[in-house]
Amino acid sequence: MLHVAPGIVRQPLIASVILETAALVNIERASIDAVSGEIVLEVATEKCMEVKEAFERRGVRVVPLEIPVIRDENECVHCGACISVCPTGTFRFEDWLVVADSGKCIQCGACVTGCPQQALKLVLK
Repeated sequence: MLHVAPGIVRQPLIASVILETAALVNIERASIDAVSGEIVLEVATEKCMEVKEAFERRGVRVVPLEIPVIRDENECVHCGACISVCPTGTFRFEDWLVVADSGKCIQCGACVTGCPQQALKLVLK
């Protein structure tokens, strides 16, 4: 996953990067207004650096989302609330403990909001 933060854009950045890199790109989440924007993209691992560099050549700040959610192990009681609210299946039970597959996370924040222990937080670098 990549966190892409373009400024004001007058040209089709995503389309031009796709054409240049021949990468398949999923837009997982986007928040765009008149003066700024933020997009979370899913890109195949083997294309990730190439896509990142293509965006950066266009003046876009890109942050790979390697560990997008941090869990405070002292607060987590492994109740599974995060499992029930996560739209991408990032969390699952394994031997009665909640485990996460960070590669599935799109940083929607549903788990952070749904955690009764406040044991989760989103990470943006």
